[in-house]
Amino acid sequence: MQVILLERVEKLGQMGEVVKVKDGFARNFLLPRKKALRATKDNIARFDKEKAQLEARNLTLKKEAEGVAKTLDKQTFVILRQAGETGMLYGSVSTRDISDAVTAGGTSLDRNQIVLDKPMKTLGLHDVKVALHPEVRVGITVNVARTAEEAERQARGENVLKTEAEQARIDAEALFESEDAAKGLKGEDEAEETAEAKPKKEKREKKAAAPANDESEPADEKPAAKKTKKKE
Repeated sequence: MQVILLERVEKLGQMGEVVKVKDGFARNFLLPRKKALRATKDNIARFDKEKAQLEARNLTLKKEAEGVAKTLDKQTFVILRQAGETGMLYGSVSTRDISDAVTAGGTSLDRNQIVLDKPMKTLGLHDVKVALHPEVRVGITVNVARTAEEAERQARGENVLKTEAEQARIDAEALFESEDAAKGLKGEDEAEETAEAKPKKEKREKKAAAPANDESEPADEKPAAKKTKKKE
């Protein structure tokens, strides 16, 4: 389909140019958003008649966009999401999420103004372009974090995932050291118990090995007295 552009369209052309595009792109994007008209004889004539007015309107919109760009330039917007230990989100951050965050910050944006090749799926700071006008773009930062505290740490330049991994390593080493220490103390206690029990055992063994006296020696007995006959 051939269309006449009513404004500059990136990678397509400038205002007033007649270009050929795919039918679906024209019907689903250019025409409903009033970025172009079908390049019919009547529409071309209409454009020529309204060209000055369209150019003036475009200039006004451009100046407004430049004002918004100054407000948004290098701003950071926080979006909280759940994520795993590797930093992968349970879901993603879409253009709608970003436009909602910017709008909540005081600047109204449409999701279609967010230039995002694919949804964000990781924690961290992400650079995002916002198309405020065909000739005006501005960069913002989207801080995707699990908590507000984590977002502040990321904003300070801290690698949250690296810090957590390092802390996990330290905790694991401390756990192993405490287990080794516990084993050492247990070994010392067992050694002490063994040392204390050894003399007692040896004493019992010696006692068991000693010969037992079956009979005790008879006590000294006095000789029996002789009976004497009584005289009659």
